[in-house]
Amino acid sequence: MTKNKIIVLDTVVSFTRVEKGDFISLTDIARVKNPDEPKDVVKNWLRSRSTIEFLGLWEKINNPDFKGVEFDAFKAQAGSNSFTLSPSKWIDTTAAIGLKTSAGRAGGTFAHKDIAFEFASWVSAEFKLYLIKEFQRLKDEENST
Repeated sequence: MTKNKIIVLDTVVSFTRVEKGDFISLTDIARVKNPDEPKDVVKNWLRSRSTIEFLGLWEKINNPDFKGVEFDAFKAQAGSNSFTLSPSKWIDTTAAIGLKTSAGRAGGTFAHKDIAFEFASWVSAEFKLYLIKEFQRLKDEENST
């Protein structure tokens, strides 16, 4: 996975091209809220019912192998105090393609740009707007060369 970087409001955000499109680092975006434990920010976002509904809809539209029955179980539990979900559990259980995780020093959670922009709005509306602008500027630059 070749990673590129953009700077958004003094935060370095990695992204990469995967066969299904551009994937942006949720881990990097999460550092805006919690620089020490960005994975906790991602896991907290995944606890929300609206997040699970959004992810499920995105997968239904983009992933013919998405496991809807397993998704329904997550949706039924989402939002309750005892509900927790990691990106890898979501991916493994539902055969999701919109999130990617990798371990290690340069690892983290990446999401298709549609999902990453949704996550960014949960983190900060201001950050989301600047992220979209900077990402689009980069894409326009790529297309003009």
